[in-house]
Amino acid sequence: MAAMLRRALLLLPLVAILAVTGCTGHGAVKQDVSGTNGYVGGNLALDYVSAAHRHTPGTVTGTLLDGSHFDLAAWRGKVVVVNFWGSWCAECHAEAQALQQVYADDKTKGVEFLGVDIRDDVPSATAFDRKYGVTYPSLSDPDNVVALQFRGVPPNATPTTLVLDRRGRIAARQSGEILYSQLRDLVDRVLAEPA
Repeated sequence: MAAMLRRALLLLPLVAILAVTGCTGHGAVKQDVSGTNGYVGGNLALDYVSAAHRHTPGTVTGTLLDGSHFDLAAWRGKVVVVNFWGSWCAECHAEAQALQQVYADDKTKGVEFLGVDIRDDVPSATAFDRKYGVTYPSLSDPDNVVALQFRGVPPNATPTTLVLDRRGRIAARQSGEILYSQLRDLVDRVLAEPA
């Protein structure tokens, strides 16, 4: 009996170690203290796609924050900046003025901007737009389904900024916050491409 008790006591630390490592292995649920609910921050990677390897998004339609209908196909022939954002995202607050400034600078040059407000409610999103003076339209996409239309170079974080060429193809992606100078350079580069 004493021998069995000694063996059990020797195995107890091993069982405890296995129990703990079993909770952190492949397929375990990640539960961090930040309460992100699936939020993925960007890695600040900037990807420029050569013209020969660009993908055309699927059908991008929906309801704008003002309640009107939107269809991205109406902007074919223009350079389009698409920014995936949420009012709950700190990096989105940090980049809002840069996006608005490039939009204001370039809207007369054949450049359009579209925000895609994800995992958010309309009142929070419109308050965000008012706070930062955002004047370009945003789709309301609380379920984050619009992103599924951007195959090939999908939005992989919040925020993500995509630049579409005049043929409607994805020319560039910035994962995470985009700076004014980065966006300025990307838009200029795509604008300089042959129509």
